[in-house]
Amino acid sequence: MAHSTTSTPTGSGHTGLRREVGVIGLLWASVGAIIGSGWLFGAQKAAVAAGPAALVSWGIGALAIILLALVHAELGGLFPVAGGTARYPHYAFGGFAGMSFGWFTWLQAATIAPIEVQAMINYARHWSWARGLLNEDLTLTGSGFVVAAALLAAFVAINFLGVRILAHTNSVATVWKVAVPVLAIFALGITEFHGSNFNVHGFAPAGAKGVLAAISTSGVIFALLGFEQAIQWAGESRNPRRDIPRAVLGSVVIGTIVYVMLQVVFIGALPPSTFAGGWDKLTYPGISGPFAGLATLIGLGWLATILFVDAVISPAGTGLVYITSSSRVTYGLSRNGYAPQTLQYTDQRSVPWLGLVVAWVAGVLCFLPFPSWQRLVGFITSAVVLMYAGAPLAFGVLRKRLPAMERSYHLPAGTIISPIAFAVASLVIYWSGWDTLWRLGLAIIIGYVLLGSYSAYAVSKGVPHAPRMDFRAGQWLPVYLVGMGLISWQGTFGEGSQGNLPLWWDILVVVVFALVIYYWALAVALPAEEIDRNIRGVEVVEAGGH
Repeated sequence: MAHSTTSTPTGSGHTGLRREVGVIGLLWASVGAIIGSGWLFGAQKAAVAAGPAALVSWGIGALAIILLALVHAELGGLFPVAGGTARYPHYAFGGFAGMSFGWFTWLQAATIAPIEVQAMINYARHWSWARGLLNEDLTLTGSGFVVAAALLAAFVAINFLGVRILAHTNSVATVWKVAVPVLAIFALGITEFHGSNFNVHGFAPAGAKGVLAAISTSGVIFALLGFEQAIQWAGESRNPRRDIPRAVLGSVVIGTIVYVMLQVVFIGALPPSTFAGGWDKLTYPGISGPFAGLATLIGLGWLATILFVDAVISPAGTGLVYITSSSRVTYGLSRNGYAPQTLQYTDQRSVPWLGLVVAWVAGVLCFLPFPSWQRLVGFITSAVVLMYAGAPLAFGVLRKRLPAMERSYHLPAGTIISPIAFAVASLVIYWSGWDTLWRLGLAIIIGYVLLGSYSAYAVSKGVPHAPRMDFRAGQWLPVYLVGMGLISWQGTFGEGSQGNLPLWWDILVVVVFALVIYYWALAVALPAEEIDRNIRGVEVVEAGGH
């Protein structure tokens, strides 16, 4: 695989990244992103939506994430570049699809940090001084908004210390983040466990719809997301071809085991009185935080104290990682020519400082339309999975067009797994519901206006590395986006959906539609020589030093 030299934007002496992160740093980056606020809230919200059948929701969610992770593992080893998930569609489909999926990638990276800040503030209500930060409906007050913005600024400030210090800091934090939920699993499971809780109102009181809705809107998929962080950091990995697949797959295995066990002990440890009126009425008033509140109820005050401390550390660690990734995705968008070259500027520690500033501004804006945790989760889950959907498409094209490329990890049965992964990603997007997807549609339009305007300007002015749109190779994308929106509108998930596609028929429609799009995309993708040109033109050695 050929590399070109890095083009330095005018007026800047620094645009390279340093390869200083080992396999443990990459693994903990992904694990640290997976185990964040999701473990604090996911088990409760999934139980409310699906009852004990939330375990089925976690199983389906884990399967979906594993399929996507397998595809990403091969691509991550193949292209060890910063902000990798924003680049794969660019290689296979050219400028239009590359710009679109680049925006989807940036959108999720820039908005997950605000989710983690919201989770920190939510749990902090345990202390009297923090109760004025949230309204009764859990939206931010004026003072809460200021505190949230300041916390995001702290994440940005830590990032300026450089990737080596950041990786070590994150590794230490992640050890804590894994240890605390494991401690909670053992403590709750040993102290209080009611096997009858799993069938007192029936195993699946909300039926199949509750199981499926929990996957997207109750935090199941959101909790398991984050494995791609090792890929986003690939431009700073010491041995990316070997380490990235290991970090991606290893993080998914660790995260899945932890979350499934947390759901088991949460359901089993609940006093029956807390859900006597049904799982959708699950509550224990006056105590903030699902797991900390449960620990208090069953007399584990010491565990509750640890959990309240962890409620700050875990989301903070995840938010820190995503601020890092957001700046790297911004860097990648600039490398691909979709954003100004100034966004490649790095300081003396090889930190893309302007990308960090952009991440902070975007994160603060997110508190305005989506000020509560669950609203943000529903929105961002769709954006994340939409981002992930680009990888199976790029995977299929590269396997078909460039089968001889050296792959450090070769996915067995990849040509079968890839279309299935794309169909599964499409289902998760659909399950997010119409009320979430129409908002996502507006965000996509904003992205087209911003990045499309710059791309048009760059082409008209002859800016170096100005993107070629390649609309023919990306002709399937508008059909996919509009089609998913129409199916969601006519389906049964989310407020405002019309209900004309009943359950199971809607799933069949989504799967068939996704497979049609998948093979259409493969048929019109760029020819091998154009793909190679994109790889040679964009994939660079992004290192200022080794």
